[in-house]
Amino acid sequence: MSWTAPAFTDTLSAQQVEAWDRDGYLVLPDVIAPDKLSELQAVVAAWRDESRHHDAPYGETIDGRPRFDIEPSHRADRPALRRVASPIEVSDEFLDLMRTSPAADAVAQLVGPNIKHNNTKLNTKLPGAGTTVAYHQDFVFQPHSNEDLIAVLFFLDDVTLENGPLEVVPGSHRGPIHEHWHDGVFTGAVAPDIAAAGQRRAVRCTGSAGSACLMHTRLLHGSAPNVSDRQRTLFIAEYCAEDARPLDANHLPNRFEGEVVRGVQTNRVRCSSYEMAYPEYPSTASFFDQQAKQTAS
Repeated sequence: MSWTAPAFTDTLSAQQVEAWDRDGYLVLPDVIAPDKLSELQAVVAAWRDESRHHDAPYGETIDGRPRFDIEPSHRADRPALRRVASPIEVSDEFLDLMRTSPAADAVAQLVGPNIKHNNTKLNTKLPGAGTTVAYHQDFVFQPHSNEDLIAVLFFLDDVTLENGPLEVVPGSHRGPIHEHWHDGVFTGAVAPDIAAAGQRRAVRCTGSAGSACLMHTRLLHGSAPNVSDRQRTLFIAEYCAEDARPLDANHLPNRFEGEVVRGVQTNRVRCSSYEMAYPEYPSTASFFDQQAKQTAS
């Protein structure tokens, strides 16, 4: 059944819009209703149980890569599912959240009125899991004609200071686009000195399950391992202005790519001025393997 995008509804105050412009991120509480949150958590629990039957990344996305990625430490009795690529293709619950969440209205208020879906993923950190995310900027993975791209990180669990929260560097979206290639290798991460300087200024984004964090595509960010006894799961939906046109292949291709979720299709393109290197298209289940090259080099 086809779905028609509505016009957006203002959900942010003037103070929130000002904070977004200044900082490049914004945490919104209670954007997922409790009953919807329970449905989403049940889907994730089923995927985690399914992963017990696998000892390597499995499933398949439309470009032939595995959909479900697991940590090297994964075991049947201690499953460590760390990513699901394009979950909206295999879950109506996640597809509905991507399309209908009030967070999408917030995105349209910031870069709209017309916005479209780019890609989605689910990242999870189980207690004791070693997964870290090195500091990087999302935009270098997805060049577009302009930079009006926003990732919405939906908190499916309580996110605390101990379970590997998102760490962001306020205002870095207004700074340079940093190199993510080092010595001819695309590591998907900034240089260690830039990461260290950013980490000293970083803010950790916490909140209760059902909250969400909006993040500008140029914002420098990363996350630490989960050192708690509680899991941390994020559903990440990337939206962009409808007139932001991709300049490279989507690193997470999906059959809903380019779907207008607020407003209308204009058939126009808008360009901004910037310069950066093209990314390396990932050949494995997720960018964690690309970032592993940084520590191996």
